[in-house]
Amino acid sequence: MFKFLNKPYPFNDDLKYNSKLIFFISIGVLGFLYLFQPLDLSLMNSKEKLYVVLGLAAITFLSLSLNLLILPSLFPSIFIKRIWNIKKEIFWNLWILTTISVGYYLYYKVLGVFDVDFKMILGLIVIAIIPITGLIIVNRNRMLRYNLKSAESINKKLQENKHIEERLVHFESDYVKDNLSIKVSLLILIRAANNYIEVFWKEGKDLKSQMIRTSLRKAEELLQEHKFIIKCHRSYMVNVNFIDKVEGSVQGYKVFFDNIDFTVPVSKNFASKLRERI
Repeated sequence: MFKFLNKPYPFNDDLKYNSKLIFFISIGVLGFLYLFQPLDLSLMNSKEKLYVVLGLAAITFLSLSLNLLILPSLFPSIFIKRIWNIKKEIFWNLWILTTISVGYYLYYKVLGVFDVDFKMILGLIVIAIIPITGLIIVNRNRMLRYNLKSAESINKKLQENKHIEERLVHFESDYVKDNLSIKVSLLILIRAANNYIEVFWKEGKDLKSQMIRTSLRKAEELLQEHKFIIKCHRSYMVNVNFIDKVEGSVQGYKVFFDNIDFTVPVSKNFASKLRERI
């Protein structure tokens, strides 16, 4: 059981996506409470009902903003994607539910219109452990199946779409002695390293690499017309023709190359572009 809870789970750190999620959830709570009135608001006038509903929607919005936007930005060392797992995701969702529930409880106390005690709130949170855990497991399995199937499809296409190009490409360094000219068809990948990039290419049967004092952005501009070379991560560009295989996991894709002793991660923002180019 503990081994399963320690399995990796992708932490969602997409601030743009989370901002939209917070907005639509808050609007959904507002609309649901006002239209269906699951709370006993029958003794209140229209203005009082509106205040209650707006207050609960505002608490939902503030709580989600705190947990999905502010805390991950203030404490990035806690929310590291590569060490995030099912257990942490369960506790994280319970924490979000707790902050919203406590906010509702305090708001009820201030209004004095509902007879709600903290023990009731605590009981609801404990009961919520089961459905939250179930939803997380279902979602993890869904993402894993999708990424595995997608990786299998990519690997098939790798063998079908090999592009050959013999044009020379010139990497200009801030230090002239580090300039590099190679055939673009031999370029395997480029890795960013602070103020340098490290270029890996094939020379005969050997793997060569060289550090060049320039930026990945300049390399991207230099190679933009070569459609088989793409940026797949903020620190990596790869030649899809040299990809040995793509591995899918619950956290996304990893790209493997022959004779290279590290894997290249694929950011979520670039995954669709990688599939398209392959």
